[in-house]
Amino acid sequence: MRVAKLGGLSVRLSGGDDGSGSGDGPVVVLLHGFGAPGDDLVPLAGALDAPPGTRFAFPAAPTALPGQWGAGRAWWMVDASRFERVARGDIAGLADEVPPGLAGAREGVIAMLDALAAELGVPDERIVLGGFSQGAMLSCDVALRTGRQLAGLVLMSGTMLCRPEWLALLPRRASLRVFQSHGTQDPMLPFELARELRDEMTRAGIPVDWIEFGGGHEIPRQALVGASVFLGRVLG
Repeated sequence: MRVAKLGGLSVRLSGGDDGSGSGDGPVVVLLHGFGAPGDDLVPLAGALDAPPGTRFAFPAAPTALPGQWGAGRAWWMVDASRFERVARGDIAGLADEVPPGLAGAREGVIAMLDALAAELGVPDERIVLGGFSQGAMLSCDVALRTGRQLAGLVLMSGTMLCRPEWLALLPRRASLRVFQSHGTQDPMLPFELARELRDEMTRAGIPVDWIEFGGGHEIPRQALVGASVFLGRVLG
């Protein structure tokens, strides 16, 4: 594995011919969640059964969180009251929110993708973009707003966000292939809102591989198996 500065973000590169991103294979870009360190999803390179030669890129979010978070980072800051509302079951309106900082995070990921394509010599149609939790939502936002011709989108424990804007954009992305997983007992990002995102994507003509599991805010084995099948199909 090696670390490269791409579009202003620190990105860990693995896989390929030498374990550090060399070769001409496709690329899977995975964005970590809120509060996780930049290398949080690196083990997925070994846990996912991707086609031979696949390269992986793991960008670190730009914002370092305060001391109590250890090495935690964020794509944008989250209002603690949001988690309190979820705990109370008050989820009305959550999916309509447009978080402050989302636009800047999106621009950072777009710049990273541009630099990644140049660095690794890979076209958009050989890139799968995705992530976990906040990283999944950011990946979805990038995919919807840029129209990049990605090979696929992987959403693990993400949810509906920016509802009015996303709903207007979804019909333009009918050719986008999506994998989505979510726990029915997720205490942080309500299952109902993730299922709504799936339903709206399907209604817009976007094919979704859907995995629901009886767990919380996590990436269980069934999600890894489902994502591996998805990667084999879109990158094989």
